[in-house]
Amino acid sequence: MIEVKNVGKIYTNGPAPFEALKDVNFKIDNGEFVAIMGPSGSGKSTLMHILGALDTPTSGEYFLDNKDVSKLSDDELADIRRDKIGFVFQSFNLLPRTTVLRNVMLPLVYADVSKHEREKRAEESLIAAGLEEEHFSHLSNQLSGGQIQRVAIARALVNNPTLILADEPTGNLDTKTGEIVLGTFQKLNRDFGRTIILITHEHEVAEHADRIIFIRDGRLVEDSKSHQKRVIHHTKHDH
Repeated sequence: MIEVKNVGKIYTNGPAPFEALKDVNFKIDNGEFVAIMGPSGSGKSTLMHILGALDTPTSGEYFLDNKDVSKLSDDELADIRRDKIGFVFQSFNLLPRTTVLRNVMLPLVYADVSKHEREKRAEESLIAAGLEEEHFSHLSNQLSGGQIQRVAIARALVNNPTLILADEPTGNLDTKTGEIVLGTFQKLNRDFGRTIILITHEHEVAEHADRIIFIRDGRLVEDSKSHQKRVIHHTKHDH
């Protein structure tokens, strides 16, 4: 589903060129839950922008559903973002004085979907994201942080994207609420087969994924099953 081949990114807008990514290679299959992890300045945000079709690499190729995203125009990148990728951000990015349902329906307005179909798909996405129906008519500024993030997840789901890209989605949440939100991603992956890429600098967050890709100084330095999954696999093997 995703193939990153020899991807490099050089920024030239500073006093000297800065190489943010260096010869990065990996594949992600349909239905995987992968965390991309690294410290601040590692290049993970640059990689996230490339995977999300928000930027293009300086060198190398990025394929999403067998389409070479690295060669697309700005308009074609916008189409990819609208049709193929659902974004969940640390800062939620919801409209504050708008109902939960209308916030989730918003991406479908641009996709020219009928009002009845918009409401139906928004409700289905909110249920899949684990938000109780009693909150659908609430304004987003009347909800808790965890509820708001589940609305943001529902909005990311509503276009039925190929890929859900979550950038530090628990960064503004307390630990307990963050665990609930990460559990939502696990459920979407396990029960609905969603492909999820989680960007994080926290090992405890990354461990919720099935696989962790470590980025340091612009290079991929490790690609492994998460510890949680290794333990589960080992236990099964023992029996």
